[in-house]
Amino acid sequence: MVLPVARAAEHVTLKNGFEVDCVRREVVGDKVRLYLTGAGNYMDVAADALARVETVADAPVAAVAVAEPAMIPVSDSAKLMTFAKLTTLEMHTMLAHAGTAHNIDEDLLASLVKAESGGQVHAVSRTGARGLMQLMPGTANELGVKDAFRADENIAGGSEYLDQLLTRYHDNVALALAAYNAGPRAVDRYHGIPPYHETQAYVARVIREFNRRKLAARTAAQVADAHSVVAHAAQAR
Repeated sequence: MVLPVARAAEHVTLKNGFEVDCVRREVVGDKVRLYLTGAGNYMDVAADALARVETVADAPVAAVAVAEPAMIPVSDSAKLMTFAKLTTLEMHTMLAHAGTAHNIDEDLLASLVKAESGGQVHAVSRTGARGLMQLMPGTANELGVKDAFRADENIAGGSEYLDQLLTRYHDNVALALAAYNAGPRAVDRYHGIPPYHETQAYVARVIREFNRRKLAARTAAQVADAHSVVAHAAQAR
């Protein structure tokens, strides 16, 4: 399967130090809507919150060949869940399936997993959140997750929960992430990202990792495209 690699058009820095890449901006009332790189999602910020907007050097959009995720047999899947940390391929496969099922960018899910657990299947927070996507027992139960330490169940449950939050906040990634961290009540109470340092840092960390992944993919695609051009030129001689 070949997917286009999106490019960032602008690098936006907010007055609070938050940085994000976006493909375009749009004024919506008294806010500015930043459409995030490669996700088809956005985040809204106050118009006076922008400190600096830098244009990213224009680069051709290249196509990247992405291998279709292989299905993991049930017997093998059960064995995988006992590992303290999954391999890159195992993680990719599970996140790809979850992303497809919920129409969420796999890189966004991977960025959330990194922020939540660092990829540790058996991670437990001081508040009792468990597994890769750090599901609280009550939330896991509501999502039908029987064992939060099973990677496939945890990713499926966490992705479903994020999907619910994205729907609730109309695909505003920043608000959905804030709600994932602090709870929907906090986001609704403050009508935006709560003024909690932990939550603000969390949202920034996830989006920064998401941007990093997109930049890495874009760079790899451009290098591959350049090598292809050189190869074709050599063959034409």
